[in-house]
This record gives sequence, structure tokens and C-alpha cells, in this order.
Amino acid sequence: MRSIPRLLFLASLAAALLVPAATAADRMWVGFHDDPMLRWDDTRVDAMDRARGNEASILRTIVEWPKVAPTRPARASDPFDPAYQFGDVDEFIRNAQQRGLEVLITLWGTPQWANGGQKPQAMPRRLADFQNFARAVATRYSGRFAGYPFVRFYTIWNESNLATFLVPQFDNKGRIVSPRNYAKLAKAGIAGIKAGNKRALVAIGETSSNGRDKQRPRLTDTVAPATFMKGVAAAWGKVRFDAWAQHPYPFPVNQKPTQLVRYPNVTLKSFPRFEKDLDAAFKRKNIPIWITEYGNETRPGEPKGVTEAQQAAYIPQALAMARKDARVGMFIWFVMQDSQGSLWQSGIYRNDGSAKRAQPRFGRAARPLSPIDGKVNVRGGSRNPKITVYLREYCANNPVGTVVGYTVRAFQGRRLMTVRQGTAALGTDCTIPVRVTGLRVAKKKSYRVTVDANTATTASIVRTLTVAGA
Repeated sequence: MRSIPRLLFLASLAAALLVPAATAADRMWVGFHDDPMLRWDDTRVDAMDRARGNEASILRTIVEWPKVAPTRPARASDPFDPAYQFGDVDEFIRNAQQRGLEVLITLWGTPQWANGGQKPQAMPRRLADFQNFARAVATRYSGRFAGYPFVRFYTIWNESNLATFLVPQFDNKGRIVSPRNYAKLAKAGIAGIKAGNKRALVAIGETSSNGRDKQRPRLTDTVAPATFMKGVAAAWGKVRFDAWAQHPYPFPVNQKPTQLVRYPNVTLKSFPRFEKDLDAAFKRKNIPIWITEYGNETRPGEPKGVTEAQQAAYIPQALAMARKDARVGMFIWFVMQDSQGSLWQSGIYRNDGSAKRAQPRFGRAARPLSPIDGKVNVRGGSRNPKITVYLREYCANNPVGTVVGYTVRAFQGRRLMTVRQGTAALGTDCTIPVRVTGLRVAKKKSYRVTVDANTATTASIVRTLTVAGA
């Protein structure tokens, strides 16, 4: 941020889509973070149409605790306590759902009533206050309440290795303290989110690409992301998280996606080393990575930025680098459009709404990566594989449990292997489970599966998925 009927296999399959069992990311959630244009601007509805038109499958937004809860709620874990002010968040998520877009919510900032009158960057005095807030947000967007869409993805705080967003970074003796503080904050946030919606996926970290690890006079306190990550791990314990979120921006801003920086700073090129250290630090294997911010600012809006031609070349290059990494399940571009409300000039549109040279390149690079038309890896020899079909648009006009009729067809090349019809109940997460009856998946073979779905009151949606035998 640069401005202040339910079956268990669905959850595991959603996670599997984030971390495909392959040497490259077969699918990634790709989209934008641009609250000034997509959430607050008078043209926000048109802007969201534009985001969808650019093949976005996800939008990130910052939910600021001080703005949502300017006064202490009487029942803080109740998402409908009258002290909460979720109006613009509700509208944003509803607008996204109508367009079939997933949402990533980043929780950030502390109200003065929770931190003793300090700035939003300060830790809350009571971690229970943040946990209750996180629970309220996740409950509100759990899919259990009509008119309040299900939100699948969450992250805790924003660029927590920078004093711009979390203080203190160092104690009065110059020792790094932010990782330990953040670990407490993140664990409280995860506890709250999972209590509100056990199917939510939560990433921690949200680290900036660079930091100094030492205090410098007249400079913002910062900690390098790999240093920060290791400090969080040392204080973490056994709480489960779903991914590590990283902002691998080039530094300075005019560098290429292939820039290699001095470790423990972390850009895209640093990911292999960082991922190895990440696994070792948390004593886990293959921890997923979400890129929740990335971008290249352009001239003349940013005098030190890249040219529009360079930005156009760097976008597909950055996405290709992320795609080659099987751990990367998300790529968020910051921002969609340059605007007076944003301090960054990294949009694929100019201030006047005209397209930069990068605009068509973004959609072409993002289109084949969408998990909405997903890829499912199953064991070779399996029969009648189950797949998850995303039908988020249906949740805008149909209650949970609505009967969805579908026709499923499986092809190998042009050959039709099977065709079946069936029904399934629309889940709280706006998916349906579909069994491809009659298909035997051979090892190292791929099949194109089309699902033509409809309800009694809404138009047909066709999804095309790939089923691959592993």
C-alpha cells in the first residue's frame, strides 16, 4: 500500500489451485489494488468493469481498522455492531462479486481508542481488540449473511517491516523488535479470521522489498524483509498460516523485474533463496507465496520512473517470472490507473483514463492464468474426478443453497470423452462441486472440461477447466 451443501474437499482444492503440483504456477490469481479508483472514486463502477475487462480475477483492498471502528464497539466481534462503518467496503465487495472477482482484504491500522491515542501504525495495547476486529470482518464476509459476500483471501497488516506502517521497528537500544511484535499481531489476526470464517485463507508478512536492519538518522526505520521473516518465525510457534505475502518491487523504482538486490532484501529474482530460508525458518515445506503488490511507476508522473514502453515490456516479464515459480499463487498490480488519490504512477491507465502501452499487455499475460477457468491435477488412473467450479456472479442474485443445474463435458483434444448433467447446491464461497462422471484420467494426459451452469433465475455461465493426470 502506497497510500494510507458444503464439502470439505472444496477448501483443500481451493488451496491446491494456489500451489499447483508442477514446476510452474499453472494458475494464479491476478488483479489490481487501487482503492482510490475502485472503491472511492465517483467512476468506481466503471473502473471495476475496466478491471474485469483487463482479465483481473482478484482485487485487493485495505480495510483500515481506525476508519471502520472510529469508536470502540460494544460487541467488537459482532460484525453488525452499530459502531462499525463498513459501507464503502460492503459496496466494493458487492461490486467485485457481481463481476465474478475474488477479493483480498488486508487488515491494517489501529484506532486511537485501542493504542492509547497514538498513530495507526502503533500496536494495539490489547491483542484481543485486534482479534475481535478481525473476527468481525471475517464473519461479515463469511457468506453466511444475505447481501454480504464471501471473501476468500486475507492478509495481516501492510509492509510491517517499515515504520511507515508498523512502529516501533527498533527499541531504544537499536535492537530489532518489529518481527516479534508482528508475530503477536498476526497470530491474533489469524485466530480472529479463522473464528469468523474457517474457510478463509490468510497470508502473513506483507513485507516490502527492502530495508536497512539498522537505524539511520533522519531516515524511516526499516528492516530487510528476509531479516524480518526470520524474526517472525523465531517468535511464531505452531500457528498455521496459508502463505507468505511479499511486495517484491524493484528498488529503485526504475529497475527491471530481473533486478538482483543485496540479500536480505527481496525482489522477484531473490525468490529462490528467500523461499528456501522461509521453509527453514518455519520448519515447513513449500510455503506458498502471494505477491500482494508489484508495479513500475512511469514518467513523467514519477520523474525517476520507467518509460511507458519499458513498463509495457516489464509487465509480461514480471508475470512470467512469477508463473515460473510453482509457489506463487497470486500477483497483484499496484495500481490500475494513475489518479489524484494515489501517490504512485504505476497504473496501466493515465490520469485522464487513456491507456498506457502496458494496458493490452496486462490482459494478454493475465488471461491464461485465471483460476476461475482452473487446472486440477489428479492421480493418473483416477475415475470420475471431482472439480470445483467458481460461480461467484451467481451469489449476487441467488441465496446460498440455490440449486445450480449443469452440463459437464470432457474432451481429450477434440474427442468428446463424456457428457453428463447434474445439479449441485451453491456454496457459501460461491462454488459448486462437479463430478466428471465417466472420465478416467490417464497419467500425463490432459482433458478439457466444460461446465455449462445455470439457475432458475440467472443466465448460463460456461467455465472451461483443465484436468491433468499426474
